[in-house]
Amino acid sequence: MTAERTVARRPRRHVLRWTVLVLALVLVIAVAGFVLSPTPGALVVRAVFERGAEEATANLEEGAPTTDLVADIAYRDGDPDAYLDVYTPPGTTEALPTIVWTHGGAWISGNRTNYAGYYRRLADAGFTVVSLGYSLAPEHRYPTPVHQLDDAHAYLLAHAEELHIDPDRIVLAGDSAGAQLSAQLAAAITGPDVARDLGLEPALSADALRGVVLNCGIYNVPAMDGAGGLVGWGVQQALWAYTGDREFAASQAARQMSSLFVVTENFPAAFINGGNADPLTADQSKPLAAKLSELGVTVDEVFYPDDHKPELGHEYQFDLSLQDARDALDRTITFVRKVTA
Repeated sequence: MTAERTVARRPRRHVLRWTVLVLALVLVIAVAGFVLSPTPGALVVRAVFERGAEEATANLEEGAPTTDLVADIAYRDGDPDAYLDVYTPPGTTEALPTIVWTHGGAWISGNRTNYAGYYRRLADAGFTVVSLGYSLAPEHRYPTPVHQLDDAHAYLLAHAEELHIDPDRIVLAGDSAGAQLSAQLAAAITGPDVARDLGLEPALSADALRGVVLNCGIYNVPAMDGAGGLVGWGVQQALWAYTGDREFAASQAARQMSSLFVVTENFPAAFINGGNADPLTADQSKPLAAKLSELGVTVDEVFYPDDHKPELGHEYQFDLSLQDARDALDRTITFVRKVTA
């Protein structure tokens, strides 16, 4: 009887031992994936961001005005990511001051259709609003979006009449990574040395670029190295995926992306906005606002005291259940009207 039990235990122990070994191997492979490649971490961050964007987009539909929409316009031949949408007030027949919006998502997520209700509210205020799509990391790396967006600007100028775009009254706008991209392109448009460094011949002229709207962006990429907490980890994974360099802070991409270090007195008037609970506000938005003000650039800034209630997090601007977000939208509209008058 004892011998039978001993024999019976051996196969079970053998199976358990192999199960533990297989699980350990899977764990090692998973950990190695996060250590050796930015893709696993970037895809985790993408999933989180996409859920948030879907919720915000759905909420923005409530009470959004009706506008005309021309959707799914290809602005770059043969590029499956290069599409744009154009919103205008109903029945528009004339050229209007134009807001060109680049969406956020940490360069690894997001879509031009996110936050459509926000774009319709801007269009309802009397503007043509263009929402741009671009390629995402880790499938595509820097500087792909920079060149795509410049091509989008060229397309808009070439089709200005049919899209009701005033080519002499353009405002570049964006949230989060889209703010970074908009600031970078504005720096190139108004700074020949910046454009040369990027290998760009900007489609937009400095005279046509009347302003920029920058919500909760990143303008000093090296400063994101070593950022703590879950948000810091997520941004670092995204920047590794986007730049292709795990040590992104020392990369050429990080230097070129950091508008804080290359803006000049020719940079357009800027609306810069960040919430008091967004870690990017103190480290990114406020330093850029201060630098531009020192250069004599007109800056309309919307920041809040540290103890402001409710706490306003990253991209609070899209939560229009908040009075502060509604006020920020009104301030944005006032700014665009002022600079395009």
